[in-house]
Amino acid sequence: MTDALLARIADALDRIAPPPPAPADLAAAPAYVWDGRAVQPVEAFAPVDYALLSGIDAQKSVLLENTRRHAAGHAAHDALLWGARGTGKSAAVASVVGHLQGEGADIALVQCAVDELASLPALFALLRATTRPFILFLDDLGFDGEGGGAARALRSLLQGGTAARPANVRLYVTSNRRHIVPRHLAEQDDPINPRDVIDDKMALSDRFGLSLGFHAIDQDAYVAIVRGYADRLGLSFDPREAIQWATQRGSRSGRVAWQYVVELAGRNGVAL
Repeated sequence: MTDALLARIADALDRIAPPPPAPADLAAAPAYVWDGRAVQPVEAFAPVDYALLSGIDAQKSVLLENTRRHAAGHAAHDALLWGARGTGKSAAVASVVGHLQGEGADIALVQCAVDELASLPALFALLRATTRPFILFLDDLGFDGEGGGAARALRSLLQGGTAARPANVRLYVTSNRRHIVPRHLAEQDDPINPRDVIDDKMALSDRFGLSLGFHAIDQDAYVAIVRGYADRLGLSFDPREAIQWATQRGSRSGRVAWQYVVELAGRNGVAL
């Protein structure tokens, strides 16, 4: 194979390969997504209105205050939001960032998929080059089976590692489990010294200075959440129908309440 042919092949491969994405302006967008290779801006960042989140007043208030401190350059915690599905954990993270942006704070959200944890040092290197405060959002984090290595890597990034997160970044993580890793899986790893294994795997949750529980709600609380949404949107509703909606889905949560209100708004020709 001649040098000329090799050069032609190389040129053809260069044309086929996608060009590297242009670097995002980390000072411009309200939110970003990290795909493991590059930061992409999210121009249409439209989180749920902070005032509209019902039934989690204490949790969202604490999270807002912590985020406000970080936006101001003050000491602030990494946060773990744990608990039942559909209770507003993810919505609260985006909502508090959007609320502070509405107040004029220069803070941005960066969301990273949980399967891109290995690429976080590269993301931190980018964010370290700016002074803008960021909330790095990892949604629905959990380690099953052989997740011990990834959990230890994340612990190092949170605190003490050579590539630990920069001072202008705080991690907000949501999980259905308080300790992120299932206790029963940790116990199975070493039947002789199960306490050591549990301490090792559960040490990740200890790295978060702020731990907020989001719990399942009873029927009265569910109806109250529906009423809060409906009143805000000028909609009337039948509590019995709202309860039936939740019963059919086998769950009472803020998410189910909002889904019922979306149905109610659609019937009444109201845009959300």
